[in-house]
Amino acid sequence: MIRYLIGIDIGSTCAKTVVMDGERQIQFRLLQPTGWSSVDTAEEIRRRLESEGFPLEDAAVVATGYGRVSVPYADKCVTEITCHGRGACHVYGESCLTVIDIGGQDTKIIQIQQGAVSDFLMNDKCSAGTGRFLEIMANTLAVRPEELCQMAAQGGGASISSMCTVFAESEVISLIGRGEKRENIAFAVVDSIVKKVASQAGRMSAGQEAVCLTGGLCGYPYLRQSLSAALGREVRTAEDGRYAGAVGAALSAAAIQK
Repeated sequence: MIRYLIGIDIGSTCAKTVVMDGERQIQFRLLQPTGWSSVDTAEEIRRRLESEGFPLEDAAVVATGYGRVSVPYADKCVTEITCHGRGACHVYGESCLTVIDIGGQDTKIIQIQQGAVSDFLMNDKCSAGTGRFLEIMANTLAVRPEELCQMAAQGGGASISSMCTVFAESEVISLIGRGEKRENIAFAVVDSIVKKVASQAGRMSAGQEAVCLTGGLCGYPYLRQSLSAALGREVRTAEDGRYAGAVGAALSAAAIQK
């Protein structure tokens, strides 16, 4: 008998796990670094689930994300686009949405109409406008990504023109060499990400549907505010926004029969 619905979203940098009961209420959340091996991460998730009282024999399991094929105990694998769309609808309580998912290695813009994915686009094979871009720039400034975003709110007046991470990092190093304040450089980094993401989202979001943010950067208030300003409309966020992919995977598990 299936008592729990488990969604596992193994991304390029973080793995998210959600356990739902039969009423679609979240009973457990787990966030951990993916590390170098998705297989090891999946095994650690299995051990943690069982130690928390969620044995796999009582559950239906769906895996999604970059490392979804590395979850041997998953009953099914579902694409990130489907899971993020379904999960965002659940988290934000909307059936028509534009979902902006800023992940570690890519950014996805997903259009949802009546609860189903109607269109989507992803950034090209470049880390500009992603969490990895922010992480690299934060390392260059010797701060954590969340600290960089906090600093950016106090800065201004600087810019980064390159969309290539390598060249953008060179620009940051040049700004440091010229004695530019770290707050201003941080502002330039966030502004670069926001412009890249807003350009993508602007091509997708044409209606009046709500716009929401998912992924690892949805907990950074200044980035969300800047993105809202760039799009000219509020970009919503939620406590479980980061878990949208895992939530969607758990909801997809409801269709599994055992």
